[in-house]
Amino acid sequence: MAASRYTYLGPEGTFTEAALRTLPEAATRELVPMVSVPAALDAVRAGEAAGALVPIENSVEGGVSATVDELASGRPLMIYREVLLPIAFALLVRPGTSLDSVKTVTGHPVAQPQVRGWLSRHLPDAQWESAASNADGARLVQEGRFDAAFAGEFAAATYGLEPLVTDIHDAENAATRFVLVGRPARPAAPTGADKTSVVLWLREDHPGALLELLQEYATCGVNMMRIESRPTGQGIGRYCFSVDCEGHIADRRVGEALMGLKRLCSGVRFLGSYPRADEVRPTVRAGTTDEDFLGAADWLTRCLDGRGDDLRS
Repeated sequence: MAASRYTYLGPEGTFTEAALRTLPEAATRELVPMVSVPAALDAVRAGEAAGALVPIENSVEGGVSATVDELASGRPLMIYREVLLPIAFALLVRPGTSLDSVKTVTGHPVAQPQVRGWLSRHLPDAQWESAASNADGARLVQEGRFDAAFAGEFAAATYGLEPLVTDIHDAENAATRFVLVGRPARPAAPTGADKTSVVLWLREDHPGALLELLQEYATCGVNMMRIESRPTGQGIGRYCFSVDCEGHIADRRVGEALMGLKRLCSGVRFLGSYPRADEVRPTVRAGTTDEDFLGAADWLTRCLDGRGDDLRS
């Protein structure tokens, strides 16, 4: 049963559900909404679901801290897929509600920065209160606790609401990145357009400690796509780093960088190598291809074997 079940950040009608339904395998799975990101991921940890789709990054607001923190703590999980979903909001209201009668609005906290400008222009006196999710905000409007909610237009029918205004967004091309998370296993084979995610813990805090970590990526020719510091909960100034980079752990340059990080860090949590949703292939600079790393390893072996290597090669 668990093998055919995916959980997601609910309730029904969230952008997370919309993102999950873009995956072909979702058509053959039981999709179970959960009340929070931790609950969705804990169902996977407990073996109650094969995977969970959760938001991890927004192009306007940055990382989704609930997901970043959950992946850094608790029993290990791995990312297997990512989904990029364009985000535009609708102002959902009960039938018969006019714009000038909207005095209270709600939505997920991540939604507010994406509609703040629209609110100031059209509803400058409306009071905002955050909801657990955009769809939960729609439910609260249905129950009469708020006048309007910012959510996906597709959520209107689920909660018996009407989209009063559609296509609301302050930033053009706004998108949210979601990840499909499962229990640890062997990563899928490289596709040539991959991403690798890890969490890093510094061994000790000293001048240049973060620079040392960044240099491991730079030296191996690995492009970092995202780095975010998150508190460890062990005191003020104690942080770990959530990092995404181009490439697959099976790529020599990525593997070498991760081995270097393992030497320097007190802990490295591998969160997976998985296909990029945008299918963009990295530009691999000279000296960092798999052939370059293999050639260097072969050169070292020949030197150790005393085979009279030409040091210019």
